[in-house]
Amino acid sequence: MTTTAAPTARKPATMAQALSRALRDAMADDPTVHVMGEDVGALGGVFRVTDGLVKEFGEDRCSDTPLAEAGILGTAVGMAMYGLRPVVEMQFDAFAYPAFEQLVSHVARMRNRTRGAVAMPLTIRIPYGGGIGGVEHHSDSSEAYYLATPGLQVVTPATVEDAYGLLRAAIASDDPVVFLEPKRLYWSKADWSAEAPTPVAPIGRAEVRRRGSSATLLTYGPSLPVCLEAAEAARAEGWDLEVVDLRSLVPFDDDTVCASVRRTGRAVVVHESGGFGGPGGEIAARITERCFHHLEAPVLRVAGFDIPYPPPMLERHHLPGVDRILDTVARLQWESRWTEGRGE
Repeated sequence: MTTTAAPTARKPATMAQALSRALRDAMADDPTVHVMGEDVGALGGVFRVTDGLVKEFGEDRCSDTPLAEAGILGTAVGMAMYGLRPVVEMQFDAFAYPAFEQLVSHVARMRNRTRGAVAMPLTIRIPYGGGIGGVEHHSDSSEAYYLATPGLQVVTPATVEDAYGLLRAAIASDDPVVFLEPKRLYWSKADWSAEAPTPVAPIGRAEVRRRGSSATLLTYGPSLPVCLEAAEAARAEGWDLEVVDLRSLVPFDDDTVCASVRRTGRAVVVHESGGFGGPGGEIAARITERCFHHLEAPVLRVAGFDIPYPPPMLERHHLPGVDRILDTVARLQWESRWTEGRGE
C-alpha cells in the first residue's frame, strides 16, 4: 500500500517574513553569504527583516556596522572581490546616498574594469517608497539613480512570493543587484509556505498580474496593489485593464511588456518616483520604439510629483492613487477617439 505525502500547509505570511526566510535559507545553503548593515544584528533591522539571524549564524555572518554607508558598501566590495557574497542593508532609501560614490565607481564597474575576471556577487537591500507616514529621507523613490548606472541589476518585489524568490536570485547572482523593498508592503500578506516556497521567474522577467483588453497598466513594487485596485474600479467605466508587474527594472523584460501593449494598444506607466527623469520616461520610450504601429494613443504616465517628498499629511496627494490612474486611462480613450476623428 502506498501513501501520498500530505501537501505542505500554507498560512498567511508577510513580505517581511518572506524576505527574512530568503536571507536565512541563503545563509544556511552557502557559508559565503554574509549580512551586514546598521542594526541588522541584535535589533534585527528597523523592519525586523534580519531578526534572529545573528542568533542562528553568529555575529561574524550577521554584522552590525557603524553609521557610515560609504564604509559599509566599500567593505562589502572588498568582501565580494575575495569570494564572499555580502548582503548589505541600507536602512532607508535616502540613507543610501552617502554610499553612491562606492556604488557608481566600484560596485557597478568592477566586472567591466577587470574584463570579467572579478565577479561582484553583492546584494544591496534598500527599503524604499512612501505610504508609511515617513518624513523626508525615509520615503524616497530613488530607483531612477540606479537605472541610470550601467553595471547594476535593479529588482523590486510586489508580492510575498517574489520577495522570497527574487531575493534568493539576487544573492545567487554574480553581478551586483540593487534590491528595492517597498516599505508599505512589508506587512502585506499572502498564503505562502516557507517550507515549499513558490518558484518565480528569474531576474529579468515581468509578470502579467491581471489580463485585460482596454489598456495596459505597467507598474512595479508599491504601486502594484494600487493598479490592481484601479483595474477593478475601471470595470464600472466599461474598461478592462491589464496589469503588468515589471518586477525587474534592469534587465528589462521588453518581450512581456510589448506583447501586452500590442494586445491592448494603450499603455500607462505608474510609479511613485517623480515624472521628470523617472523610470516611466524610459519605459514609455522603449514601448514607443517597439510598438509604435500598435499604439492607439500616446503612452502616458502617473507618477509622484517633481518635488522632494512631502510631509506625511500630504503624501496621499503625492502618491499615485486610483483616481489619478483612472483619470489618465480616460485620457487614453479621449486621445484615441481624437485620432480616429482626424482620420489617422
